[in-house]
Amino acid sequence: MRHSPVIPSRGHVPLAGGTAPGRVPLVAVAHGSRDPRAAATVAALLDQVRLARPEMPVRVAYLDHCTPALGQALNGLQEAVVLPLLLTEAYHSRVDLPAALNEVRAREPRLRVHYGTTLGPHPLLLSALERRLAQAGVPAGDPDTAVVLVSAGSSDARANAVVAGLARTWRRSGWWAVSAAYASAAEPTPAQAVSALLRAGAPRVVVAPYLLAPGYFADKVRRTTLEAGAEVVSDVLGPAPELVDVLLERYESALWQPVPLAG
Repeated sequence: MRHSPVIPSRGHVPLAGGTAPGRVPLVAVAHGSRDPRAAATVAALLDQVRLARPEMPVRVAYLDHCTPALGQALNGLQEAVVLPLLLTEAYHSRVDLPAALNEVRAREPRLRVHYGTTLGPHPLLLSALERRLAQAGVPAGDPDTAVVLVSAGSSDARANAVVAGLARTWRRSGWWAVSAAYASAAEPTPAQAVSALLRAGAPRVVVAPYLLAPGYFADKVRRTTLEAGAEVVSDVLGPAPELVDVLLERYESALWQPVPLAG
């Protein structure tokens, strides 16, 4: 069943000096990947957003590897909501994206930008993770199942701590255990986390990738965790309906309370 956005629509009341909220263009900024599956997944997610809000113009931009870049996506707009399609606050959302936005604003001083927060953390993302596990045959909150929650990992300890906190919250759903792991830049690695849970006596271990799209990390996580003894590796989050709801909530929040941009 499709979830309703947590923040209700405020209709088309014009913003002060701006466009009606539902018609302010959304520019969703993904990290970008050399793997074409990643861009296809982002496109599928944004297609679902367009279906949910057909009156809202939606554009995509990428930080790396793909086009259009942010400046290209903002070209010709007078106002836009810019949302990072990222699951945790880390270097890309705190530094890279604001720097790119400030470059665009220096060239286009009349452009009005509402900068939003990352998709995660958000309670609906746990629902999306459970959806993907259920699709792989793992019932939600199974007390005989331990889960390894795998994020991409970051050199920013704050981002990794958020994922660890998400794992602790999810553990309360009834699982045997939930452990956080990181595909890069931090430990435990996904394979280490699987091995540790098996040594601790977990009846079975499954893996839930906290990743937006398929690509190098997702493929590596699947291969190494199955080799380490995981029984199931669920799919990436992709265009899950919960992500559509989160994205629309972030859009609404950015319109009314945008995140300040440095510089």
